Amino acid sequence: MTDIIAIDGPAGSGKSSVARMLANKLGLLHVDTGAIYRTVALRAIELELSLDDANALGNLARNLEIIEKSALIRTEAISQAASKVSQYPEVRSNLLDLQRRFAKDSKTGAVLEGRDIGTVVFPSATHKFFLTASNEKRAERRLLELEARGESADYETVLKEILERDERDQNRCVAPLKPALDAVVIDTTQVTLAQVVERISLAVHHRGSL
Repeated sequence: MTDIIAIDGPAGSGKSSVARMLANKLGLLHVDTGAIYRTVALRAIELELSLDDANALGNLARNLEIIEKSALIRTEAISQAASKVSQYPEVRSNLLDLQRRFAKDSKTGAVLEGRDIGTVVFPSATHKFFLTASNEKRAERRLLELEARGESADYETVLKEILERDERDQNRCVAPLKPALDAVVIDTTQVTLAQVVERISLAVHHRGSL
């Protein structure tokens, strides 16, 4: 099996930056599974589909072929829509094969980031990590990210939206957000993301197989 590094965690935990930096450091493919759900959300809005129509969203996910990589999927509105879309079993089941195919097609191995990589998408991943951070730190990171993109936002609103997303992610009936039993849990509140990358890199090499 191709070496798979699974990095899961809630919004603002640093998983996207860490996964991207780690993949570059180790020469592996980076797969942002969140972008897949964001693409479904974007296409649903473009097609004027109801975000409450699980069957229509499931069909959209089943036929998804091209993943949007532009800034269109990085707005706060799409983030919230993606969180709603990802609740539906019809959507999640139809995206499983796509996520797995991206990783398996890589000859070098892959770093996958998401919310259920180590528990559902690749439960037999070679290495599993779960990133977390305080609610305040996560909101701070998200606010800086939005401001860097030119979006207007305030701290209290961002914090509220993060907590609402946590509630949806942790309590959905299929693939809820939680660390795999064999995942290494890393609190990123008091450390830089570069330090997290270094810690994961050392753990991966210590365990071997890359």
